[in-house]
Amino acid sequence: MGRITQRRPVVRIALDGATTRRPDTLAVEEPLEIRVAGDPLAVTMRTPGHDVELAAGFLVSEGVVSRGSDFRSAIHCGGPGTGGAENTYNVLDVALGPGVALPSPDVARNFYTTSSCGVCGKASIEAVQTVSSYSVAEDDVRVPVERLAAFPDALRAHQAVFDKTGGLHAAGLFDAETGELVVLREDVGRHNAVDKVVGWAVLNDRLPLRRHVLMVSGRASFELVQKAAMAGIPVLAAVSAPSSLAVELAEEQGITLVGFLRGTTMNVYAGAERIVVPAVAGV
Repeated sequence: MGRITQRRPVVRIALDGATTRRPDTLAVEEPLEIRVAGDPLAVTMRTPGHDVELAAGFLVSEGVVSRGSDFRSAIHCGGPGTGGAENTYNVLDVALGPGVALPSPDVARNFYTTSSCGVCGKASIEAVQTVSSYSVAEDDVRVPVERLAAFPDALRAHQAVFDKTGGLHAAGLFDAETGELVVLREDVGRHNAVDKVVGWAVLNDRLPLRRHVLMVSGRASFELVQKAAMAGIPVLAAVSAPSSLAVELAEEQGITLVGFLRGTTMNVYAGAERIVVPAVAGV
């Protein structure tokens, strides 16, 4: 579609008063309306690209789908109320698999999510604590601390669009046993980047994502812990801080939550037993 980045003119100003005019590359942010069987479900602000993955991952977070067979297909259609008008690629209609229940009117809330908030519009904490189909607490994966410490650099090395714009979040799925980067997605919204990763797993019928680590480029919010739980991911690591509610949910769900993963140190806020630390000589 060619809309992931956009060139815009800027005026660059230095403290010594020098000014220059030049083009700058920006990350595109556009709305995506997600429909299920023709009925509107959600509108999210996202970076165009991997829209089907985004919708599939979002439906996992909402508890609508939990395996590849639940998600049959998706098609871009014209904008709201346009009938046969030109396709804007900002409306995606999803068809669910046979026997999969459609979202109820209570779930299909008229909500809007910004690029910074994935649960805006939900009325209460109870409404966002969606029940997962998978028991993350039962995952006995162990991750050597030195392997975990390598993930931020691996994530950054593969952020192609961030290199051009400096304005995108990234989420990467790593194999906890080999350290391999399985898939990476970028988006203006951290929650969208995670949904795209989870959606990739749905479309490849890889849920639950046992024995994997979800690495995110920003902070660890409540909603990201929820998305990890819904996808069956046992370890969530972030380069920045978690919120208090994120830690509470991680403890409740049995998720290992790592924050401030930078350089040679990290803070483990929940599930520290999954992190393998080498023995210290003389201790």
